[in-house]
Amino acid sequence: MGEGGEKDGSSVPDEVWEEFLRTSADGAGNAPKELSAADREAAGRPRAERAEPAPWRAHTPAGPARPGRGSRRRTGWYVAGFLASLVLLVVALDPGGVVGRAGGGEPAGKPLAQETERPEQAPPPEPGGRPTLDEPFRGSPAARWAAGTAGITVPAARATGWMTKAEVERALTRSRDFLAASGLDPAVLRGGRPEKAIALMNPHQKDVTTYVTTSLRAPDEEHDPLLLFSRFDPAQARPVGDVVKTRGRISYREGRRGALEVTADVTYVYPVAPAGGGDEVVRVIVRRETVMSWDDPSKVITEEGTFSLLSYKTDMTNGGCDDATGYFRPEFGGGGAGGGAGGETVDPYDRTGPITEGHGGCGTATRS
Repeated sequence: MGEGGEKDGSSVPDEVWEEFLRTSADGAGNAPKELSAADREAAGRPRAERAEPAPWRAHTPAGPARPGRGSRRRTGWYVAGFLASLVLLVVALDPGGVVGRAGGGEPAGKPLAQETERPEQAPPPEPGGRPTLDEPFRGSPAARWAAGTAGITVPAARATGWMTKAEVERALTRSRDFLAASGLDPAVLRGGRPEKAIALMNPHQKDVTTYVTTSLRAPDEEHDPLLLFSRFDPAQARPVGDVVKTRGRISYREGRRGALEVTADVTYVYPVAPAGGGDEVVRVIVRRETVMSWDDPSKVITEEGTFSLLSYKTDMTNGGCDDATGYFRPEFGGGGAGGGAGGETVDPYDRTGPITEGHGGCGTATRS
């Protein structure tokens, strides 16, 4: 899926797509039905070129875990009335210090203007050394970012699809509210249940609601709430201060059946310290690409003020490379490099391209 939220399988006719949406929304049969031969022919693609029918939630392992500190790699997709994809990249911190590559940008120390389009270069290294309790963003490009929702650019509204200008503006605000409720809410960051975020999700999208409920109740490799929500185990880590730095933007276009399709691409930087005390500070960096569909209720079963989830992808740095627990588990004591044994090198502040499909594993971050 590209920056504008293009969906794979866009050649499927509207009538086939509508049937998929309605089937998913009312939860009929708990899984999508295989397309008929007539529908496959209408889609203009022979059966051999189409993916095999999948259950409501399908995960395909990308290969065995590499040696290292609990390394893992996962990719998967939803097939249940909508097309979606997700990616989780877990990288450990390089304990040797900031390595970040040089790049263009404004002079160090000057606050950045809001991001309105995809940047052409990664941010340059920041001076200042390691983070402290008093300066948790020291030495990070995030030191120049805005805090909370102020770092998420929301475009001007215009009438789109079935919505008027005022309705688009309201949907964009609610989309940003979801980003705040899922990635910035202090209670959720401290391990709470993301009720405000869930309340904005279409309750008739049964596969998604089942996934969310399962992931929060019994997280595992197949059901990981961190793909959508930011949560720390209060017994393991505590947020430092009440500021989360963000950088990203929201865009929108007309989607299928006249829906307003909203794409969010946001990086969050969370400074944390050990739960038991001490002055060590590390940062967890999470980038999420989320595509939301604000559907026309005359065409798709939905509830007022809620969106249908089309796709989501997540890159995570220093959130843990061990088994899925439902919480970020940052490495303290300089042990983060173990998870990167044999893995790729990643700059978690590089926003020059989209999160890559199939890109994942435990690697090493060039900076934190």
